[in-house]
Formats: sequence, structure tokens, C-alpha cells
Amino acid sequence: METRQRFTTGLLGFTVLFLTFVLIAFAESAFTATMDGLKLFALVVLPSLLPFFIVSELLYGTGMVHFLGVLFEPMMRPLFNVPGIGSFVLSMGLAAGYPMDAVLTAKFRRDGLCTRIEAERMLAFSNTADPLFIFGAVAVGMFTRPEFGLVLAIAHYSASFAVGVIYRFHGLREEAHDHPARSNFEDRIYSSGGMIRRAFRALYQARAEDGRSLGTILNEAIAESTQTLIKIGCFIVLFAVLLRMLDQIGAGAMLEAMLAPVLSVFGISSSLSNALLQGIFEIDLGSQAASVADAPMYERLIIASAIIAWSGLSVHGQVASILTGTDIRLLPYVIARLIHAVLAALFTLAVLLVNPSVLRPPSGVSRVETVWTAWAESGTSSLGAAGIFWHHLQLSLKWSLVAFALLLLTSLALFLWQSVKQRSWIRI
Repeated sequence: METRQRFTTGLLGFTVLFLTFVLIAFAESAFTATMDGLKLFALVVLPSLLPFFIVSELLYGTGMVHFLGVLFEPMMRPLFNVPGIGSFVLSMGLAAGYPMDAVLTAKFRRDGLCTRIEAERMLAFSNTADPLFIFGAVAVGMFTRPEFGLVLAIAHYSASFAVGVIYRFHGLREEAHDHPARSNFEDRIYSSGGMIRRAFRALYQARAEDGRSLGTILNEAIAESTQTLIKIGCFIVLFAVLLRMLDQIGAGAMLEAMLAPVLSVFGISSSLSNALLQGIFEIDLGSQAASVADAPMYERLIIASAIIAWSGLSVHGQVASILTGTDIRLLPYVIARLIHAVLAALFTLAVLLVNPSVLRPPSGVSRVETVWTAWAESGTSSLGAAGIFWHHLQLSLKWSLVAFALLLLTSLALFLWQSVKQRSWIRI
């Protein structure tokens, strides 16, 4: 074991030293890659995530997360074997995309609202791309085919829910062996009274335990959000530079040659090996490469769908940094991403088999395509850097409101369903 550790330490040290020399040798390319990464972060990632970070902290500090968690317990526990607060992680993950789910899951775990196994289950199925990225960036911006957005979205989110159902069995033996104590949140779920009464009790109790003023919550939300976003930005720049350096030293071509036989086993064109390689590291670069590859359109969509589900080592690094300080393990998350990628590719193929007409080249510009194209171009370089920033900020705010509205509507539907089931419309 000691020899193995020495070898690993030496290999890591010499690898970092080699990368340092490469950065010095290709300083101009590294600078260009850094600027590209910073531009992506400043104009797209920052305005897309910042509102969700702040809103989620406000909802948590006011006790609304606990309120919704009690209401969603009857749905989340049977489906995914997680507490009701998993619904908040899921909805915010769907609306904001990577790595919003990791931020919330880590926070809930630190505050004792879920067990370690439950946190790993939540992280497995809530890590999804946001609709803005799938419909706008990939379908319209990269493939220039708005109709592909629905295909990719159906496959992506269906595969995500399937991963959640699979992962509901994750850690069952471990839970049975360790007999972990119930989380703080479960004590509120299983208290006496009707569901609505318990939900309001959880809200009041959480607000009393928090005790911070609204101004303090807002200030701390901005501070924590800024710190987390800086980490995310650093990872985006790091992997942008790393990919550029791999190309400069010729390692990219070698890795592509290794991936080509793997793709051929599944009957996929070897020309997509470059897209797959870039997608392993970074989701945006991989999706873009898949959209322009010299391969049949259905193969390009399948690879792009797998890349979006995998999300890239850049996102995985962001998640790892966010989970620092918790006992949540990263390996179950990585395995879930692999399963998600495989299922998303299969579901994409299934959707295309059911509706092959979507692959036909458009005969003309449809009204839907015109609307989508106009929507996508409203945030492009024609508006300048400030226009792109505010475009993504406005869309992010809209998705925040939509996610919260859907949570409330679903909560009401669950309450009505429970009332009908118990045949009690008076006692709440």
C-alpha cells in the first residue's frame, strides 16, 4: 500500500510539473483558452445561476423549503426513497441546471435534513441540464434545428427520473446495517396532525430555528453565492485550458484514436470520437463538436444526448468542490452520471424510432422555428456582451418563478389527493 501511495504521489507531482511546462511553452494558447472560459462564465453561467442561488437561500431561510418538503414527502419517498425536500432540489436542478442540485444537497446534508445515503440518492437524479441549455444552446444554437430540443429534453429528463428510480435502492443494505438515526427533517414529517398542519408547523419551526433577519439572509446568500460561483468559474477556465493544452501536445488525437474503436462496436461513426472526447471533459465543447461532426444526424443526436447527461469532468469537478466538507461520496454520483448517459442515449434512439420524421431536413422555415430562432438570437453577439448577460439573467429569473410556481401547484395537488384519499376535507 505504501509503495502504491508513493507511486501515485510521484505520478501526480510530475504530471502537474509537465502541465506547468506545457503552459509556459504554449502561453498564448493558454491565454486564449482562459479568455474563452471567462467569457462563457461571465456572460452565460453567472447570470444563469446567480438568481437561483439567492432565491434558494431565501426560501431556505424563511422555512418554505421545509413547508414544501412535508407536502412532497408522499411523492418523493415512494418514487425515489428520499425526503420531501428532494422535490426542491429536483425542481431547482431542473430549472437552473448544473451544479445547482449539488449546492442544495450539500447544504441540506450539513444541516442534517437528510442522511448521507439520501443525499447521494438526491444527487444522483437531480443533476440535470436546464431547459435553456437544451432548447436554446444545443437545439437552436448548435444544431440549428429547434425540433431537436424536444427530443433531447424528453430523453434527458426521462433518463434522469429512471436513474432516480434505480437509485432508490442505493445504500439499502448500508442503512439496514448501520441503523442511522432519522434526519431532523423526518421528525417534522412524522409528527402528529394533518399534512397541512405539519407543513406549517415545519415552516414556523424552521424559521424560529434560523432566527436571521431577512436582510441578514440576503447578505449571506449573496456572499455564499459569490464564493460558489467563483469556484465554478475557476473550474470552467481550468478545463478550457486543459483541453486546449491536450490539443497542442497532440494528446487529443491519441485519445480520439482510442475512442474510435469503442464507438465502432456500437455502430457509431468514428468521426464522433472528437465530440465524445471533448464531451468527457466539457459539456458545451462536446455538444458543439457533435452537432458539426461528419456523421448521420441520429448518431450526432445520440452522442450529444449522452454528453449532456454525462455533463463533463468540468461539472464533476464543480460538484466535488461543492461537496467538500460533507460526508457525501462522489463515486455514486459519477456512476449515476454514467447510467444517465447510457439511458439518455437509448431514450434518444427510442424517441427517434417512434418519430423518425423529426430527422428530415426542414423544407422551409416553420413558425415554430422562426420563434425559436428569434428567441435564441435575442441573446447573441448582436446585443453585445451586456445584452447576452441580461438576456440570460432575465431567463434565469423567469425559470426561478416557474420552478417555484410548479412546486406550489404540485403541493396543492398533493394536498387535494391526500384529502380525497383520507376522505377528510375539514381536518388539516
